[in-house]
Amino acid sequence: MFAIVEAAGWPIWSLILASIVALGLIAERLVFLRSSKIAPPTLLNEVVKELKQRGASEAMIAKLNEHSPLGRIFAAGVKNMKSQPAIMKEAIEEAGRASTHELERFLTTLGTIASISPLLGLFGTVVGMIEIFGSQNAAGNSPAILAHGISIALYNTAFGLIVAVPSMIFYRHFRAQVDSLTIEMEQQAIKLVETVHGQRQD
Repeated sequence: MFAIVEAAGWPIWSLILASIVALGLIAERLVFLRSSKIAPPTLLNEVVKELKQRGASEAMIAKLNEHSPLGRIFAAGVKNMKSQPAIMKEAIEEAGRASTHELERFLTTLGTIASISPLLGLFGTVVGMIEIFGSQNAAGNSPAILAHGISIALYNTAFGLIVAVPSMIFYRHFRAQVDSLTIEMEQQAIKLVETVHGQRQD
């Protein structure tokens, strides 16, 4: 591996850094963006049952705030459950926007890495080409310098694609996952509002 890095020259280090950051972000988002952690399927029934048995309390709201992103949305709704449905929905929408922003955390960075990695690879290619043309002199071309320039050009191009392709795949996957989780939280929040205000019996 070290031989490949040495052959690729100094431009490869920016791609290595980008790959490390991308791997860290992908691992973090894989752990965080789980449906059971973001929008637990049983939470709505638990909240409705608690409200029917004991009513809203500060302890319940605090517990929901610490539970999950969906829990924080429910907490905003429970705080305003005695208000008009429109006000309760507005509070839930505000909490929902904050939760969605939390779900999208680091995705911009991952998308940026996916976009710039081929450009970094292209930069390495240009550096390699400069070395190749710079090796030409009146006596002819130096084979060692030519080989080194070609190595820089090819390795950087390949590594740029190796970093960009998985980063783009996971970026698209996480975007779709965030959209799906956002819709799920919206549906659960609507059910809570309708249940609290007697518009839904289940």
